[in-house]
Amino acid sequence: MESVRALPKACLVRNSFCFSKGSLEKLKQIMHPHKFNSDIAIFHEGDVADKLFFLYSGRVKVTKFSEEGKEYIMSLYHEGDLFGQLEPFEEPKHQFTALTVEKCEIGIIQKNDLEILLWQYGELSIEFMNWMGYMQRLTQTRMRDLMMYGKQGALCSTLIRLSNSYGLVDNNGLHISLKLTNTELGDYIGCARESVNRMLSELKKADVISVRDGTITIKNLDYLKNLCRCEQCPKELCRI
Repeated sequence: MESVRALPKACLVRNSFCFSKGSLEKLKQIMHPHKFNSDIAIFHEGDVADKLFFLYSGRVKVTKFSEEGKEYIMSLYHEGDLFGQLEPFEEPKHQFTALTVEKCEIGIIQKNDLEILLWQYGELSIEFMNWMGYMQRLTQTRMRDLMMYGKQGALCSTLIRLSNSYGLVDNNGLHISLKLTNTELGDYIGCARESVNRMLSELKKADVISVRDGTITIKNLDYLKNLCRCEQCPKELCRI
């Protein structure tokens, strides 16, 4: 069996911030490390949800397909993220599909092992409840963006989330270091590439953003916040 890796330094600033260092070390002891190539399904919608996944390295996207077959990217997980779905029901099913974006190393936590650990350590149980509440809110805010504020509002919200996850301040504004095609941006908000092209062009004409070498720089963050009726969520929630 592969030896368990040390937790990455980034883990305390990703969604596992809900856990203390001691609790993360306890979780590490029951993780089984596995390596995945890019574009591999970790789980599919409808699979039995009996595991959690800790991302040591790489990126994973979680998607949902509509009845028409349209893909929506619900979340993008990075090094230090804990993700997955556990429910108290008999044979719970995954509501989403998780795919590797690049080569990944993932620690897999079995439900039975986790339940024993939670029974043994009360502090960890409370922190795990906090993590589950956080993940629920994260999903709710993404659904809110898609359903309540239209395509333009959802695009503005996505750009803000990208800036919180990948933003670097430079002389021109808030530079998003992650390169995404307009098709990929469309997958985040559930619309066609042509619609994304049009909306980005409008934002460029208004001098809200600039685009160079496939990356976006936000020049007027407040303008985006007004369009999507920003609720000033904590950055831990306002992430891609």
